[in-house]
Amino acid sequence: MASRRGASSRSSQNRKGKPASVGWKAFARRWIGRLAITGGALGALAAIAIGTAVFFAAREMPSFAALMSSQNGQSIIVRARDGSEIVALGPSYGEWLGQDEIPQVMKDAMISVEDHRFYSHFGIDPLGLARAVYNAFSEDRQVSATSTITQQLARNVFLNSNRSLDRKLNEAILAMALEWNFSKEQILELYLNKVYFGGGAYGIDSASRRFFSHSARELTLEEAAIIAGLVKAPSRYSPTADIEAAVSRANVVVAQMVKYGDLDPALARDVDVSTVKLRREAGQNSIRYFTDWVLPQLDLLLPSGSFEPIEVWTTIDPGLQAAADSAIRSNVPAGAQGALVSLDRDGAILAMVGGTDYVASNYNRATTALRQPGSAWKLFVYLAALEAGYTPGTGVRDEAVTINGWSPRNSNGRFTGDIDVRTAFAYSVNTVAAQLGNEVGFSNVASMARRFGITTPINTQPAMVLGSSEVRLLDMTRAFAAVAARGQSVEPYGIVRVTTADGEELYRHRNAPQLTLVPDYVAAGITDLLQTAVNTGTGRAAQIGRPVAGKTGTTSDNKDGWFVGFSSGITTGVWMGRDDNRAVPGLQGGTAPARAFAAYMRRAVQGRPVEEFDTELKLPDWQLEDPDAYYGEYDDYYYIDERGNLIEPQRQGSSPSGPGDPPMDRVPAPRRDSVEGMGLPGNAPPSAPPAANDDFLEQATGGPVRRP
Repeated sequence: MASRRGASSRSSQNRKGKPASVGWKAFARRWIGRLAITGGALGALAAIAIGTAVFFAAREMPSFAALMSSQNGQSIIVRARDGSEIVALGPSYGEWLGQDEIPQVMKDAMISVEDHRFYSHFGIDPLGLARAVYNAFSEDRQVSATSTITQQLARNVFLNSNRSLDRKLNEAILAMALEWNFSKEQILELYLNKVYFGGGAYGIDSASRRFFSHSARELTLEEAAIIAGLVKAPSRYSPTADIEAAVSRANVVVAQMVKYGDLDPALARDVDVSTVKLRREAGQNSIRYFTDWVLPQLDLLLPSGSFEPIEVWTTIDPGLQAAADSAIRSNVPAGAQGALVSLDRDGAILAMVGGTDYVASNYNRATTALRQPGSAWKLFVYLAALEAGYTPGTGVRDEAVTINGWSPRNSNGRFTGDIDVRTAFAYSVNTVAAQLGNEVGFSNVASMARRFGITTPINTQPAMVLGSSEVRLLDMTRAFAAVAARGQSVEPYGIVRVTTADGEELYRHRNAPQLTLVPDYVAAGITDLLQTAVNTGTGRAAQIGRPVAGKTGTTSDNKDGWFVGFSSGITTGVWMGRDDNRAVPGLQGGTAPARAFAAYMRRAVQGRPVEEFDTELKLPDWQLEDPDAYYGEYDDYYYIDERGNLIEPQRQGSSPSGPGDPPMDRVPAPRRDSVEGMGLPGNAPPSAPPAANDDFLEQATGGPVRRP
């Protein structure tokens, strides 16, 4: 019994123990089997899903010919007025090279550095991906880029560069669809003709022409290595930006070619990438200020939705642009900036400089910066005065004056007494400008500025006559151009026409109708004043050996210096100052800005006929009446409305303004000068009338007078 019980007990233990061990293994096998089946099923479903996605992607994929003609964006070639190319912007596509035309050394270089298993994978590289994942885990870093050439082509043609998982999955599916539809040689042909190499160059032919000035058919081993090295980081390895980085990367490409058997090590030892001759880039520094200003205008000039390549023919003159850049750089004070705008008589922009160095600062001080014009603003004060009846010979008095608590002072701190308008303008006498502005009305001075194209806010406080309102250089130059056009409006423009690459015209500039801004006699009078300012006044440094009319401008503490003037149909404005608005020692409108104006204009007017200015005052009848009539009754006064228009005298029983009409500044009728002083026909002043006698000039300038 005891024996049987013991045996029974052992048998029971064996039965209980064996199922425990065997049960765990069976349990594990069951779950492993289930997981394998589930994984296999999921894998099969994934494979079916991927295969389906690849099938439909391949079916919907454009043909090879369609992919050849597709572009990634709009290419724009900007041309100067002589047809020469200024700059190529946006994508630049060279000549399409077939697989038989692409040098084998270019193919080998690209495959070696970008995808050495290109001919063995099916669009994605599982081995490369596995190695990247293993390296990431073993070295505790992110998974490195593993895109094959086919994946890169899919991304460049169909997708964006986001690093999202969704985009990577789409990239893989499209890569396999590409492999399904096209041969390896076709994929490589598409890739080499479409991949981006920096500087706007898409495709090896565009890159070869940009960097080496010849077709990709003629690429050498060294040149092919440089181009292949650009794909990883076009901006970092660009040979025109960093030649050392480009050479270093190209040497990596050569090493990869040796490693994967595409280049004989003996030949590699003779490779010297540093000897490659790069294309010299034409100077495009200052001219980029112009292209940055003019190209956004295409959004308004052309219909939207078009991405075809276009050519933009502009008004810019390359020779004058170079002269303008040189004039600014040679004359701008140390630590200061300079800007220049030059307009032809019809408003065409011949040159534009927005700063001393576009690479250092692309801020366009010619079209964007708001600066106080100083005495250059007096153009509008004297225009308003001339329209109100003053003439260049009208007597005025330089004396202390206070207007609404404001007392202007002259730059020399002295008062001269009795002078005439011509002298006051030529020597920029502040007290006379203040009196004239007060007499004609500060709102009328503002209206005159608006009439001549000033678009920025204008205050109407008394100090406005000295240029306290900020303006743009382009607007001021436009105003002086209207004076040069004898009081006719001028509209600046920079685009002449826009064409497709095939020559089809999409846009052509049409001159806007000219408006008469001031009567002829006002334009003649202000031209007289401007010419005198250059001949004998503050703008003498702007003389160029032919008639010049212009005005200087200097703000308080020498923060801004201006000179704007015209000659032989060209109007040019120059500004200098600091961006931080700090003072520039010695800066005055009659010094560096006037010298820069003269340096540029001597070049600009070459080949143009000398043009004498029309300063003959053909006064209207109302200014030729008996002078005693202007000292009569109250109603015999003339009026200027808020737009600067002259209103005839109101007679007894009439009101100077009707109910609801805007208020008008009352202006005393002008005093009539002698026939000689007024410059009437038959007694016109000489082309360069003296601004004042020698005694005044010596007092104003602090030294003996030297007559030209």
